[in-house]
Amino acid sequence: MRLLERMRKEWFMIGIVLAIAGAKLEPSIGMNGGPLKPEITVSYIAVATIFFNSGLSLNTEELTSALVHIKLHLFIQIFTLAFFPAAVWLFLQLLSITPINEWLLKGLQTVGCMPPPVSSAVILTKAVGGNEAAAIFNSAFGSFLGIVVTPLLLLLFLGSSSSVPFTSIFSQLFMTVVVPLIIGQIVRRYIKDWLERKQPPFGAVSSSVLLMIIYTTFCDTFSNPSIDLDKFSLLLVLFIICSIQLSFMLLTFIYSTRNNSGFTPADTVAVMFCSTHKSLTLGMLHCVPERISPVHLLIKLTMCLC
Repeated sequence: MRLLERMRKEWFMIGIVLAIAGAKLEPSIGMNGGPLKPEITVSYIAVATIFFNSGLSLNTEELTSALVHIKLHLFIQIFTLAFFPAAVWLFLQLLSITPINEWLLKGLQTVGCMPPPVSSAVILTKAVGGNEAAAIFNSAFGSFLGIVVTPLLLLLFLGSSSSVPFTSIFSQLFMTVVVPLIIGQIVRRYIKDWLERKQPPFGAVSSSVLLMIIYTTFCDTFSNPSIDLDKFSLLLVLFIICSIQLSFMLLTFIYSTRNNSGFTPADTVAVMFCSTHKSLTLGMLHCVPERISPVHLLIKLTMCLC
């Protein structure tokens, strides 16, 4: 019985393991163009579901108060789109003299230039009782900023320039993030009493959607034949990712818990997830060189899971 209770409590972590294992066994099911059609079900439906779910579960007052928390937003965006890529670049200068595969290092730098995650930061912040409204705002706002800032960062740190489908990414963000959030808020007005009485499992719904995103992303990665990496480099880089992630989370925790920071414990949770995790679901792969893309996908997902 204890084992079953433990498994029930840790169902999300077990789900991650099963999702990755399933993707490894048969990646063709969830790859782009496969039966699950993740280019539609994940890029649009899954992300829209997460933000509709958030709009339905959040009080309007919480969203409104989050909008005016300027200090919190500035810290998250500056850390994510300035400090993070610069710190990774400095660290990679040291790693460049090692025998680690150069495309892994470039993939790591590419991840460092990505905006905050659209879905995972919101879900993880909600799961541990953090400031979900602040996570929603910074995920959305950071993604819109990333349309412009990420290509510039890639040009600065990697010397790679590319044309960015600004209109399509902007419209995708608007339709999958902003519109579902507003619709969720409108629907909440009419069924607020029912929601408070029944208390639907909003967190479980969002976490389940995230498992689908994880599964399809690994399917896309494992199905790519161009990933040819030696195990030493791969394991070493995965260790480096975990180290960077934990170090940055500790750094943001120390800063946001200072007496004069002005952040509440709930704000600290949002800061830690939004500042140190990276975008997973949107079409920013258009901004990176083709040869980096599969490596970038693998590293990006690992960084989002740490």
